[in-house]
Amino acid sequence: MRAVIAVLSGALFGAGLHISGMTDTAKVRGFLDIAGSWDPTLAFVMGGAMLPMIVAWRLTTNRKPVTGDAFPPPPSAEISRPLIVGSLLFGVGWGLVGLCPGPALASLSYGGWQGVLFLAAMLGGMWAVPPIRRALDSRRAAA
Repeated sequence: MRAVIAVLSGALFGAGLHISGMTDTAKVRGFLDIAGSWDPTLAFVMGGAMLPMIVAWRLTTNRKPVTGDAFPPPPSAEISRPLIVGSLLFGVGWGLVGLCPGPALASLSYGGWQGVLFLAAMLGGMWAVPPIRRALDSRRAAA
């Protein structure tokens, strides 16, 4: 049951990304180009995603999920160094390529070799960050 719900949710998410234009790198770069020919439509997509999530967080309080033990806790409101660095890296990658992880996966079905290259680079970065972070944390602790 859990796998069926995951596949259906993923398919719905991917279809939503495609229909909304989030997998179109030119549209995303147009949204990020505030000084040029700015395309504000993705702001509505993001707002349309945040509003149901706000409701979902409110509705899950004191409830149990159908296929799991518990809902995850709300994210921390703390603005930490890793959050800032991660946000900067995410923003730079999004601005350079016009894709973030969700749309990158959704675009694999039609993105050609560029989508595969982006996914490989993204996975390589995700693999490299934990050892780099451990090394930086150990240096900071030793100092």
